[in-house]
Amino acid sequence: MLKFLKRFKKFFVFLIIFFFFIFLFSQGHIYKQNELKYGVTFSKQQAQSLGLNWQAVYQAIFSELGVKKIRLAAYWDEIETDKGKFFWDDIDWQINTASAKGASIILAVGARLPRWPECHFPEWTNKLSEAEKESQTLNYIQAVIDRYKSNNIIAWQVENEPFLYGFGECPVPKARFIDEEIALVRSLDNRPIVMTDSGELSLWYLAAKRADIFGTSIYRDTYSKTFKRYIHYPITPEFFRFKKNVVNMFAYPKKWIVIELQAEPWGKEALQNLSQEERAKTMTIDKFREILEFSRQAGFKEFYLWGAEYWYWEREKNNNPAYWEEAKGLFRNQL
Repeated sequence: MLKFLKRFKKFFVFLIIFFFFIFLFSQGHIYKQNELKYGVTFSKQQAQSLGLNWQAVYQAIFSELGVKKIRLAAYWDEIETDKGKFFWDDIDWQINTASAKGASIILAVGARLPRWPECHFPEWTNKLSEAEKESQTLNYIQAVIDRYKSNNIIAWQVENEPFLYGFGECPVPKARFIDEEIALVRSLDNRPIVMTDSGELSLWYLAAKRADIFGTSIYRDTYSKTFKRYIHYPITPEFFRFKKNVVNMFAYPKKWIVIELQAEPWGKEALQNLSQEERAKTMTIDKFREILEFSRQAGFKEFYLWGAEYWYWEREKNNNPAYWEEAKGLFRNQL
């Protein structure tokens, strides 16, 4: 009995230390609502998949919502559909339009960029060896940087969640090559490098140690293909503050942001193929408001919302302007 009590005492002391450690590292500054900054990610490909006029959506983001921060993707499979032949018109138009509206731009480059299937290799690269594909990736990145480094771009994002293994139709990433991409971008321009990682599924360190600006995602409700069911992440805002504080002991980004804040449904199919009932399992106007407050309490100050194309689709296709109007108030309040 005495041995049991001694062991229990040690275990109890361990629990106290453990929970104190968790409490200590989950502390952090929580910004007031009027201190927060919001932007959006825009994907031409996503707008088109929803059957929308992508240019109309894009213009409305600025003229109606009043967005002043935007993240764009320089999709390789759109820009260089044939080897050595570059089509710049659409991304030129996006960058020039944002610049004319006085919006700051984060431009994502690389093969792995936002939106499914995550990796956007041109078809002609399928026949290349790994070494040749890497070489061509670097050539494409250099072409993008050289073309846009005189524009209204505040940072370059190199790849998208490159250390999130097993998600998307992508090859296994190699840290060596990611470092080559980063080194190339730094040699071409002195603007900050953004590196991103999953908020719920990754440890952040590998991305954060390479970043000037580290961007996480925050999702609350998703569909898991592994478990074949909808899931609600059983985490609190303290989870993100804890991760940030721990990783910040070993990696030193100058800035921490939420690069992808869930503001659209995540179902077992593309959202346009889901019923309203299915969409509501992972996104409603109440969930939209809840995740905004959740992310504020997570201790971040700057957020790029994920779903502007969806809000427009709901308004135009389903006569449901709720998301668009909610977002309009959000952006207008920070002007």
